Amino acid sequence: MAETLTLVVPVYNEADFVPVALPRLVAAVEETGAPYRILIVENGSTDGTAAVTREFAEGSAVEVISLPEPDYGAAMRAGFLAAEGAWVVNLDIDYFSADFLRRVLDQPASVDLVIGSKRDPSSRDRRPMIRRLATRVFNLLLGMILGSRVSDTHGMKGFRRQLVEDLTPKVISTRDLFDTELVVRAERAGYRIVEVPVQVEEMRSARSSLLKRVPRTILGLLRIRRLLRRG
Repeated sequence: MAETLTLVVPVYNEADFVPVALPRLVAAVEETGAPYRILIVENGSTDGTAAVTREFAEGSAVEVISLPEPDYGAAMRAGFLAAEGAWVVNLDIDYFSADFLRRVLDQPASVDLVIGSKRDPSSRDRRPMIRRLATRVFNLLLGMILGSRVSDTHGMKGFRRQLVEDLTPKVISTRDLFDTELVVRAERAGYRIVEVPVQVEEMRSARSSLLKRVPRTILGLLRIRRLLRRG
């Protein structure tokens, strides 16, 4: 039977964390009862992440794709283009939820994109205050610069495969903003988007620096605006 879910999970230098997180991720997907495939997209790791992941994935529905350079967005693009499920879901190795996957599977045929919104009034966001504030500021910028009305573009998202096939080749952004550009393109193209509440409880502290990401993010949003204006 063809898989219903393809999960795309970018990883970078996660050799120590994969043995902890991957079994939990598999267990979460198994809870849904749906056929699935997990694509772990290792990108530019220098600690043997790919080898460790392949060892843990042997004999399972987990596959490993390796890219030579560290690039989160490029990893998502590679995973999306390799996906075959009816739904393509992007997750992080330290943040996933069986409940979100069930919500994706429960959507009617008219829904094209499901966003697990950390800013939904019913969500429970247990991240540190500084990270919650960063999410709020990012979404203010998203609305101001790109005119987007979605409340969250980072985190768990489920895309119909047809949307992925239609729009992924058009996305230019890599690094932090691949999924943001994909969501905004879907919004502008008229795909039906629903946002659902989530419980945000990451398995460890954030590894990326907010201070380094802020200028890069603003420049990236401005670049996306230029791209979209050019059609």
